[in-house]
Amino acid sequence: MSKYLLLYRGPATPMEDFTPEQSAEQMKAWGDWMGRVGPALVDQGAPFGARTAVGDNGAVASPSDQNGYTIVEADSLDAARALTDGHPFLSEGKGRFSIEIFELTPM
Repeated sequence: MSKYLLLYRGPATPMEDFTPEQSAEQMKAWGDWMGRVGPALVDQGAPFGARTAVGDNGAVASPSDQNGYTIVEADSLDAARALTDGHPFLSEGKGRFSIEIFELTPM
């Protein structure tokens, strides 16, 4: 089994901008997904807050639209991808959001 990093990309609304009802709905969707993933969930992760980036020439670069991460454990990259079925971050269905999946390999 390997660990896989799920990186969330897209124009996500910050949690502080949700109404209490929207926040509760989002938390339920995430809880339902985490429940389906079960023991494959290694680290539920967290949303990203303030950000900046630095280029290889030392200049300030534009940060990406990555929003957060989760770490899962699976037998293969395809199995890790299958864990994203029904993921709340992919619920819009308009192609604005994506989850990038990276195998975490030992150094």
